[in-house]
Amino acid sequence: MAKERVLVVDDEREFVDVISERLGAKGFDILRAFDGKEGIERAQADKPDLIILDIAMPEMNGYDVCRKLKLDEKFKDTPIIILTAKFQPNDIRFGVGMGADAYLTKPLELEPLLQTVKALLKVRKRRIRESVGSKPRKS
Repeated sequence: MAKERVLVVDDEREFVDVISERLGAKGFDILRAFDGKEGIERAQADKPDLIILDIAMPEMNGYDVCRKLKLDEKFKDTPIIILTAKFQPNDIRFGVGMGADAYLTKPLELEPLLQTVKALLKVRKRRIRESVGSKPRKS
């Protein structure tokens, strides 16, 4: 069985390294990007199963990245977790409004992130099975 691929997009390289190391140790294949534009390019090239996205980044902020990906038919069902230091209720509402499937705040312990990643990937798998099951079969 192939490892599930998680794209981590954050301009803080040390943070990306820590998240990558910890999720990699739990069996995920980690992809990395260090700004919003690179995040979109990496998503389009590598088709991750889930994306973890910061908000405050150069080139394109995380809200715009999230919205752009969620409007793309190829990524509408790809779970996106916003993981940021922005914690005000308006920030959270805006992130969810842009299409984020979860909104977590820094600093963060690994366990809540891991639980969220696993839960969203489980939902994604179920949706894929349901969509495959609902397609008419060729005779």
